[in-house]
Amino acid sequence: MDIVLIAGLWLRAEVWDPTIEHLADLGHTARAVRLPGVDVGGAEATLADQLDAVLTAVDAAERPLVVGHSAASTLAHLAADRRREGIAGTVLIGGFPTTEGEQYAAFFPLTDGVMPFPGWEPFEGPDSDDLDADARTAIAEAAVPVPGPVVTAAVHYLDPLRTQVPTWELCPEFSPADAQAWIASGDLPELAAAEHLQLADIDSGHWPMVSRPQELARVLTDIANAAPR
Repeated sequence: MDIVLIAGLWLRAEVWDPTIEHLADLGHTARAVRLPGVDVGGAEATLADQLDAVLTAVDAAERPLVVGHSAASTLAHLAADRRREGIAGTVLIGGFPTTEGEQYAAFFPLTDGVMPFPGWEPFEGPDSDDLDADARTAIAEAAVPVPGPVVTAAVHYLDPLRTQVPTWELCPEFSPADAQAWIASGDLPELAAAEHLQLADIDSGHWPMVSRPQELARVLTDIANAAPR
């Protein structure tokens, strides 16, 4: 299956390279999206620019599985909204689609118009327990400040039938039971509305493409095998 991979905040597309290699060994063609404002361009990039890059990758693939990590789960969900009939489904790794009208990912303060990586303190615990010192250093040194027009943009969906797109919520630092409880509580309305939602588990922290790329490729293969063609 063709697989489109979207990195979360601060991460360049190259973070997916080990996962892409393992997916190739398993017979899949995976491509990581180069996001404006992170991989290309500068601080003037917008969320619309990033979505355009995602849709370009989707349109160049054959009915792909669209995988979004962390905040980019919303970009994957937006791809489902804009290309409902053109994708096999979405996989959301450790993140949840932003609710209609809310900001994309303004989780930390902006500095000079960008949101820099805040260091490891906010991610201590299950998020990062499986990252050794070298991995933490590599992530922090490679981190790219995300443009303010990306993280502060309001998210808008267009297609009410996006709920029909098969969706997998992949749970790294939290459990499927946790995700189910958050859905039941009303905290995740986009997931609550999904008509074909499955919760999958992976034994990792928040960055499985760094700490468990081979295991992540295997889980994505299981999902690809279950996705409609």
